[in-house]
Amino acid sequence: MIESIRARQILDSRGNPTVECEIRTKKGIARASVPSGASTGSFEALELRDNEKAFRGKGVLKAVENINKVIAPKLVGKDPTKQRELDGIMLKLDNSPNKSKLGANAIVAVSLALARAGSLLKEKQLFEYLAELSEAKEMFLPVPQMNVLNGGKHAGLKNDIQEHMIMPIKFESYSEALQAGCEIYYILKDMLKQKFGARATLLADEGGFVPPIENVSERLELIDKAIEEAGYKGRVYMALDSAASEFFYENTYVLGEEELNSGQMIDFYKGLVESFPIFSIEDGLAEEDWQGWQELTSKLGSKVQIVGDDLLVTNVERIRKAIELKACNALLLKVNQIGTLSEAIDAAKLAFQNNWQVVVSHRSGETCDPFIASLVVGIGAKQCKFGAPARSERNAKYNQLLRIEEILKEQGKARYAGKFL
Repeated sequence: MIESIRARQILDSRGNPTVECEIRTKKGIARASVPSGASTGSFEALELRDNEKAFRGKGVLKAVENINKVIAPKLVGKDPTKQRELDGIMLKLDNSPNKSKLGANAIVAVSLALARAGSLLKEKQLFEYLAELSEAKEMFLPVPQMNVLNGGKHAGLKNDIQEHMIMPIKFESYSEALQAGCEIYYILKDMLKQKFGARATLLADEGGFVPPIENVSERLELIDKAIEEAGYKGRVYMALDSAASEFFYENTYVLGEEELNSGQMIDFYKGLVESFPIFSIEDGLAEEDWQGWQELTSKLGSKVQIVGDDLLVTNVERIRKAIELKACNALLLKVNQIGTLSEAIDAAKLAFQNNWQVVVSHRSGETCDPFIASLVVGIGAKQCKFGAPARSERNAKYNQLLRIEEILKEQGKARYAGKFL
């Protein structure tokens, strides 16, 4: 049973406050902390901030108080293994369409801590416990989407493609794939330093480099050269997260100095797909450009993975709409977009039922909590997106997957997802 629930304000990877929840049981203490996005979808659950002088308005003491004074009294004494039931209690306490009363950051902190507490009580590894909760039929070590070059909001740039990633797919194991990603990252750093000087190797929020290259094709050419120089040509692919809602103004996409309509943006991606080994395009169009998404998926969906992030916000209703409209073929899953672990699991299940891929993702403002590493394995997803192999809040997730890989190897169940994409 839950003996006590306590929340506190801690700092995330950007130095901004976030919420940490601590649940005490007879088996020990379970903690979870909440990440925060920069380029956020307007349909996401609300992250409650204090909007007062401290931390330039970004304090989360109201969310902390909501856990300590509103949520805790309702959950103390209950069984943390009843995840869906306890998530439901919090949803009723909030009783708003976007978690604006208690704050999604308050609710998700408790929800994730409950799962950890449940795994402690059942004496199971967290990923195994999450597999039980999600009723996953199989587990994989995921293919990482590793952000190596940053643009857009994550790099303080406007009207720009946000993330340029590598995906080490054709490998026998997760650890081999991770090694390949790291080696490419090192080589890319050397190339940037030689070409532009040391400043080009400074890191953005997710650990990617920010070189003075405005042209997307030039960035991808550089990544392609790094892959080849590392000796992984044909085994490592590329992925983009455009975060297109961030450069969409009154039905026009403003990319650099160019003004484009949906059709022209799709032609832009078509050109990139024809020129580079691109596996995945995320948020290629704006979150309400449904017709454009349909056209994008119709024209490129058989060649590349079309991922909805701001479009879907881990929300079952928006996923249903996208399925009906054939607007994409993959879900980016972020628990804090929707608010509870149970809702996130429902979103993943709906995606799987419709033969979509699921990519479990971090946020640009992260903590060192590696919960999502266990989540991606536990729900049976085949891809993860944790940023560059740099900065401890990113590597905490990659390292946790190495530990999980060891456990699954001992059980004879360590299957790398690259073979199944």
